[in-house]
Amino acid sequence: MAIRRRRLLAAMPALASLSACDASPGLLRFPDVEAAIVAVQRLASGHRSTGAWSLAQVLDHAAQSVEFSLRGFPQLKSSLYRATVGPAAFAYFDARGRMQHGLAEAIPGAPPLDTVLPAAIERLVRALRQFQAHTGSLHPHFAYGALDKTQYLRAHLMHLANHWDEVAAARGDKP
Repeated sequence: MAIRRRRLLAAMPALASLSACDASPGLLRFPDVEAAIVAVQRLASGHRSTGAWSLAQVLDHAAQSVEFSLRGFPQLKSSLYRATVGPAAFAYFDARGRMQHGLAEAIPGAPPLDTVLPAAIERLVRALRQFQAHTGSLHPHFAYGALDKTQYLRAHLMHLANHWDEVAAARGDKP
C-alpha cells in the first residue's frame, strides 16, 4: 500500500499539470481502429497541419508510435518513471478518454519524420492494420511502461486524436 501511495504522490505534479488539458475529443473522435483508418485515408493535399509539424510528419509520428509498440521503442524513460509517473499519466488519460501532450515532441530516439504525405498516410494505415492483426506480445511504451493490447489501442487512438487537433482542411475546417 505504501508503494502505491508513493507512486501516486510522485505522479501528482505531472497529473496536476495535465488537469487543465481538456480540449481533445479523444476516443470520441476515433472510437476504433477502423474509424481512425477511414479518417486518415480521407486526408489529401487539401488538408494541412496548423502546428509545428507538417501533416505528413504528424502522420509519420503516429505511425512510428504504433510500429514501436510492436517492435520496441528506441529509447525508454527510466524504469522508475515507467513504474510511477508514466502509468499514472496513462491512467489519467485513459479515464478521460483523451490525452494532451506536446504535439511537436518526437519519440525519444526515433528517426526523422517523413515529409511526403501519401507515404505517411500509407505508413500509418499499414501500422494500424498490423497492430490490429497482431497477436503476440507488445513492447513497453517508452513512458507508460507495460500496456496490454486494449490499453495500447486506446493510447494509439487518443494519441492520434490529440494530434488531429492540429489537422485542418484547406478552408480551415477540421476534417
